[in-house]
Amino acid sequence: MSTFFAAIARMKYIERWALMHSARAESLSEHSMEVAMISHALCVIGNERYAKHLNGEKAALIGLYHDASEIITGDMPTPVKYANDTLKTAYKDMEHQAELTLLNKLPADMQNSFRDIVCEEAPAGSDENEKYMRRLVKAADKLSAYIKCIEEEKAGNHEFATAKGTIEKALHDMREELPELDDFMNEFLPSYGKTLDELI
Repeated sequence: MSTFFAAIARMKYIERWALMHSARAESLSEHSMEVAMISHALCVIGNERYAKHLNGEKAALIGLYHDASEIITGDMPTPVKYANDTLKTAYKDMEHQAELTLLNKLPADMQNSFRDIVCEEAPAGSDENEKYMRRLVKAADKLSAYIKCIEEEKAGNHEFATAKGTIEKALHDMREELPELDDFMNEFLPSYGKTLDELI
């Protein structure tokens, strides 16, 4: 009996931003789906506009599973995770152990196919396209968090103002090296927070 997919299904019970007042709760499942969609879009932009050779479908899968370890660890607030190098290293180790724990819940003949999707770090010997694609997934993760801040702000919740500023700065730094991110933010980001009537 394999418990992998039953464990993954529990992402819907994990609430993000748990230490902050939210106008609407966001589950890890919702966040992961959004990261998957944006990751795929960033790769498509890279391939179509910048002559890259990125695997958008794999990026989407990595996006779906990128926070799966939180089924075991829970969602650690970013200021705590990155408070200092000791905590950052300890959390990364714990996260990696949680990824391996999940991976080991798969039948042995499926583990290799899932290893570089479930585990955050690029496999040894990865080419530049793989490494770049994973950077885009990280950018998509930041974008998803930023979109959450926009939505909360539009709902009249000022709780996310500091987080929004911090994430905005991180995205600004990433945009310089990731033209796909810059394009997405210029073309797609302005429509977030609009009403359904405005979107359609």
